[in-house]
Formats: sequence, structure tokens, C-alpha cells
Amino acid sequence: MGKAYARFFQAVTSIVLYFFPWSVAKQITGAGCVTKLPEIIKGEGIDNVLIVTDQNLRKIGLLDSLLKSLEEAGIRYTIFDDVKPNPTDRNVEEGLLFYKNNGCRGMIAFGGGSPIDCSKAIGARVARPNKTTTQMNGLCTVRRRIPKIFAVPTTAGSGSETAMSSLIIEEKTHHKAAIHDPLMIPPYAVLDPQLLVSLPPAVTSTTGMDALCHAVESYMNHTYCTKLEIDFALDAVRLIHENLVTSYENGNNLEARLNMQIAAFKAGRAFTRGGVGYTHAVGHALSGLYDIPHALAMAVILPHALRQDGSAAYFRLARLAEACGMEGADDAEKSEKFISWIDHINAKMAIPDKFKNLIKDEDIPQIIEWAMKEANPLYPTPVYWEKPDFERLIQTIRA
Repeated sequence: MGKAYARFFQAVTSIVLYFFPWSVAKQITGAGCVTKLPEIIKGEGIDNVLIVTDQNLRKIGLLDSLLKSLEEAGIRYTIFDDVKPNPTDRNVEEGLLFYKNNGCRGMIAFGGGSPIDCSKAIGARVARPNKTTTQMNGLCTVRRRIPKIFAVPTTAGSGSETAMSSLIIEEKTHHKAAIHDPLMIPPYAVLDPQLLVSLPPAVTSTTGMDALCHAVESYMNHTYCTKLEIDFALDAVRLIHENLVTSYENGNNLEARLNMQIAAFKAGRAFTRGGVGYTHAVGHALSGLYDIPHALAMAVILPHALRQDGSAAYFRLARLAEACGMEGADDAEKSEKFISWIDHINAKMAIPDKFKNLIKDEDIPQIIEWAMKEANPLYPTPVYWEKPDFERLIQTIRA
């Protein structure tokens, strides 16, 4: 009954999604292009912005060129730099106060997925002041235009700069959940590869795998996708196959860095309509409970989840393998080559294959409950998982 209901729900949802106000963020690309942002902001009639970022990026001076450009353009700004790696509802409320108390009219989200997600949630609170972030968890709960967000990703992974989702942890329960609303898609995304040059290799690797997970899971779903999302997902996988290890080994390679930014952007747009899957559902639960970086959770879980889907996933995995130039006698062989490639690059980039001595026995029921609540019936995965399937994956990644 659960599977039948889920497939019916997904079929109806695919029809509803057709009428959503979808958009694709306008891209500003190229080395040093972040300094072009102030003129774009002025062109939107905004003269006072909240910059949502984290303390580390501010300390290393990554914002300096942007701040100088804003000052030269006569745009006032306030900096909120207390965003956690896994942003919480408290972060959102603090950022909201900064926004209101300083008379801001728009936001620059500067950083990885965490500041961008936090800025979207702040925007949702501005638009819906009588609703908490927890009350807005779910699909199309904002339903009002939020202040314009100018997204400046400093990693190539989350795709939040073009996605409609905002992932926030409720501090009281440690539950990580998402607000999904197409009205939260930022209208602008600044893809400046110079901002990624100083990115540590460990962050380059895991965030790149996060982008891969978005592209793979959205492509595997298909039910909600149009040709745009399918093409974006395939192109993102190809770009990641060609550029991620290069970016990891040579952070100064601006071409590879920009290609990874484009891949993350396309993967983000693919999953914002196509949805994700069980890797994300379990990974979100682990991030909330143990404060694991989201991208690391995705990198570790993805190959295990793909293998667990078995033959039902072969056809689409084989198409992803072909996009990367992988050959095989049949779809099963191509699928295994694709998953083995994920294993290989994880090992090459020093990403562990499991979470050893982390997941507690007493937490497993909570992890399963949260993962099932997130994924079923919303995610149109190729295989419908029930409680034993989630437990099997959890036992696999903790062995």
C-alpha cells in the first residue's frame, strides 16, 4: 500500500509541478566577476543589502573585493557572519534581526550551501513573519516573493544558488528538514572561479561529490524532470567526471574550477525540480544528529545507496556511465563501472567509505523515521524503500 500510494502521489505531483513558476538563475561567470555584482544590485533598485556568510570566509579576506566594490558603488551593507556549517533555526532568527534592524532590502549570500540556505530561510521569514522555519518545512509553504538574493557560491557543490530548497536544523530536536518553494530560487548566481582557489582540497572533494549526488539522484528519478533537468543532470555528471579530480589536485586551475561551478549549478537546477533520493534522506538525518558536513555525508553514502538499488537502477546508471565515456557489454556492467568510478575517486580524494564508530544503535530508529518521513512519498526513486531497506543501508555505512 505504501509503494502504491507513493507512486500515485508522485504522478499527481509531477502534474502539479508543471504549473510551478520555475526559473533559472541568471549566471554571471568568469574570473573576478564578483566585482560586477554591485552594478547589478543597483540595477535592481536596491541600495542596502545584508551579506550572509560565515566567519572563516570573512577572516581570510575572501569578501574584500566585493566589499570594496559595494562601497565604490554607494551600496550600504551589513554583514551577518555567524552561519554554522549546518545552519539552524537560531541562525535564521539572528539573521532576520540583522535584516530588519538595518533596513536591508536584499541579500548577498556569500559562501557554500550553508550561507545560501540560511539567506533563503531569512527571506522566507521576511515574507512570512508569522511562520517559523519549522512551520514552513515542506513543499510550497512560503507562497510569497522573498527579498532578492544574489548568490555567490564559494564552493562547487551545493547548487543552492539555483535551487528552491533551504535546509535548516531545528536546534531543539536536531531535526534537519527543508523548505521547498520555487519562489526562493535566487534570481542571480555569481560563478567566480577565483573565489575557489583557496578552497582546501578536502572541501573541494566533498562539495564536488555533493554536486555529483544531486545530478545522479535527480537523473535517477526522472518522474518530475523535463528535458531541461535531464540534460542538466547528464551534463553535470560529465563535467564532474572531467574536472573534479583536477580541481582537487590543482586548486589554481581556473578552467576546472569554473567547470565545477557550472556543474554544481546545473546539478542544483536538476534536483530542484527532479528531486533527490535516499542518499539525501539518510544523509540529512546524520547531519542533524551528528553535525556531519552535508557534502561528506553525500560522498560516503552515494555509492552504497546506488548498489543497494540493484538491477532497477541499471538502465539509468548505464546512461550516466555513457555520458562519462564508459563502455560495457550491457547496462549491468556499465552501471558497475559508474559506481566503481565513484568508489575510486572517493578513495583518491581521501574520502572514507564508511562512518565507522559514529552511528549509535539507539539512534537508528530516529534516523530511519526522519529519512522515511523526508523521502516517502515525495522522492520518485527507482526503488521504493521501506524500513528494512533503510536499516540495511545504515548498517552498511557503519560497518
